[in-house]
Amino acid sequence: MIKVTNISKKIGDVQALDGLSFKAENGKITGILGPNGAGKTTCLRTIFGLLQPDNGTAFIDDFNIAVDPVQAKQQLGLFPDPCGLYDRLTPREYTEFFAKLSGMTGEQAKQATQETLQQLNMLEIADRRCKGFSQGQRMKTALAQAIVHKPSNIILDEPTRGLDVMSTRLLRDILQALKEAGHCVVFSSHVMQEVAALCDHVVVMAKGKVIAEGAPSDLCNMTNKENLEEAFIALIGTDEGIAA
Repeated sequence: MIKVTNISKKIGDVQALDGLSFKAENGKITGILGPNGAGKTTCLRTIFGLLQPDNGTAFIDDFNIAVDPVQAKQQLGLFPDPCGLYDRLTPREYTEFFAKLSGMTGEQAKQATQETLQQLNMLEIADRRCKGFSQGQRMKTALAQAIVHKPSNIILDEPTRGLDVMSTRLLRDILQALKEAGHCVVFSSHVMQEVAALCDHVVVMAKGKVIAEGAPSDLCNMTNKENLEEAFIALIGTDEGIAA
């Protein structure tokens, strides 16, 4: 479970987050939806502890990220940009390295890595260098390091950006499996179809604030619109915000 309470963050002269509050529950996929500049990435970076809020708190399960950062981060898996992989490492080496960073011993890291590679059907490519991997293979490798330490919460920032159709479908299947296993999955996006297809709960942001939240169907009913895209436009109007 991830709970954000009244978080504010100013970056330079821009109020990137302005009293942001929402909750993402276990066993559900929560989408952070907003136009470019709404504050989505700033929100996720603050939850993960990469940015310190000016005010407010973020809880990861029962841990306050500001008070217990190590314990909080152990409950989190962060899906990075797949383009940032270390090309000279194999998926096994890459995943095992991050398992050790999470605090596992050498033997624990090896076992957890093997289980994760098997879970993601990666054993055939486990010992190949990442250089030359397809988008789907890179995406799986990036996801492997995010879940190797079995976190209860997974955070993804625009995870399908740059992925082809097959890789996007594969990622959706994996996220559904994580949800069904009881994980709390949170991802940001501005792709309506992606959010509508995946999310149980949607948090709509603009100018660093939550302007509406609920299931996709709830947002449609709230705005008297037939689909999420029309509901989104009705909620934010034509103002795409100025947050970072």
